[in-house]
Amino acid sequence: MKDIRHVYLDNNATTALAPEVLEAMLPFLKDNYGNPSSTYSFGSRVRASLEKSRSCIASSINALPEEIIFTSCGTEGDNTAIFSALKAYPDRRHIITTAVEHPAVLNVCRLMEGQGYEVTYLKVDSQGRLDMDVLAAALSDDTAIVSVMYANNETGVIFPIEEIGRMIEGRNVSGGKILFHTDAVQALGKVPVDVERFNLDMLSLSGHKLHAPKGIGALYVRKGTPFYPLLIGGHQENGRRSGTENTASIAGLAMACELAAKGLKEEAAYLGKLRDELETAILSTCPRSIVNGRDVQRLPNTSSVSFEHIDGEAILMFLDSNGIYAASGSACSSGSGAPSHVLEAMSVPASAIHGSVRFSLSRYNDRSDIERLIDVLPGVIKKLREISPLSTGPFSCAH
Repeated sequence: MKDIRHVYLDNNATTALAPEVLEAMLPFLKDNYGNPSSTYSFGSRVRASLEKSRSCIASSINALPEEIIFTSCGTEGDNTAIFSALKAYPDRRHIITTAVEHPAVLNVCRLMEGQGYEVTYLKVDSQGRLDMDVLAAALSDDTAIVSVMYANNETGVIFPIEEIGRMIEGRNVSGGKILFHTDAVQALGKVPVDVERFNLDMLSLSGHKLHAPKGIGALYVRKGTPFYPLLIGGHQENGRRSGTENTASIAGLAMACELAAKGLKEEAAYLGKLRDELETAILSTCPRSIVNGRDVQRLPNTSSVSFEHIDGEAILMFLDSNGIYAASGSACSSGSGAPSHVLEAMSVPASAIHGSVRFSLSRYNDRSDIERLIDVLPGVIKKLREISPLSTGPFSCAH
């Protein structure tokens, strides 16, 4: 039996660990295992390395080292940012976010609605764009925080974070400014991130989306921003996040940020070209397919495609049997059986929304991966349309 060639196209779910990242981590998994909070030299050497990593990560987003708090993941960063803002302004009862946020933001907002908060969920159009006039009208003296993702994890659509930052910065509110947070988990390493230019107060990031390990992230908190920790315990992170720091993974995250900063333009150009080739091939070989958000600025590595009259999970199952791995949407929402809330917000037709697949690339993909996908996908779509009870006619795919 011939071995199946495996093709990984789900890099928005997680990424392979970069070899350079592994090398940066190994010393802290072997010899330099001291606790960075220990006062003796075996621990203080690790502390020095940790602070060097903090500076590297801060530099990648144009922040100060003391503005970086290490977390376990993007979800922790998102949760911390929102809960902290609400504690900072206990008299304010309004949150602004979007209808297409990651569950780490949406589910916190829904929780707070149950506790009497008002939440404005900004709608998007068919391309995934926000209406900035609606956002401006939603801002009020009762608004504690605006949390808008930098780039959508399902479609790759990029939001105008810089414009939003200017809008919020120019808004005069009694009792302290409206805080501005962005979930930049999918953006970092793919597009430029500059917390100063964007006028951000808080930003969440996660290592495993840019070839660092799982279980490590960071939260940027602008100097002077009122802050309340989510985890209470020891004195770590200057009392802002208790728990012994994950020094090996922090070193890995720092190396991943350094690699991303060095190759940002080249990698974006490479991935954008590869993604465009993927989309052109799908559209030319699979009729009745739609690229979601195709006409707006997107992450260079992300493509969300909806295939009419087919079940997306069935597509993924057949691709899986051929060694090709993609996703129906956010890995944090998979298995729910419900259509994507992102695509629902974009008014993707009912005939196509259940047949949606997300392909997301990384620096470790190449043209042969796209060729392998196109060798398999048209036949899968043709077969599923022939047997699908959703199909209303003879939809064929060229092969």
